[in-house]
Amino acid sequence: MPGLSPYDLLQAAAKVLDDKKAVDLKAIRTTEQTILSDYFLIASGTSSTHVKALADDLERELKLQFGAEPRGIEGRASGWVLLDYGTVLVHVFQKEQREYYNLERLWEDGEAVELAV
Repeated sequence: MPGLSPYDLLQAAAKVLDDKKAVDLKAIRTTEQTILSDYFLIASGTSSTHVKALADDLERELKLQFGAEPRGIEGRASGWVLLDYGTVLVHVFQKEQREYYNLERLWEDGEAVELAV
């Protein structure tokens, strides 16, 4: 992303989601576990409408503030939206889908990262 390190992109995305009232934000450093990304950012919305709004707002704000655009977006019509920023994968869930897929457990070998929000 233009001018942003993976860590800075992670923190910027977390701030946007926190400002938009995302719930239970968690970050996992994944560089040792996968070549897919350096970080996973996981957040929850309170409803399907909130999940969609969080994803839309994140996409818009990162583009406006930093010129960062996702390589791809999956799941806009579901309870789990994935925004792929290359070095950072952002997962926005409804509570039920987050509990079911439990990414925190699947990636528990990754290092938890403190978010500055």
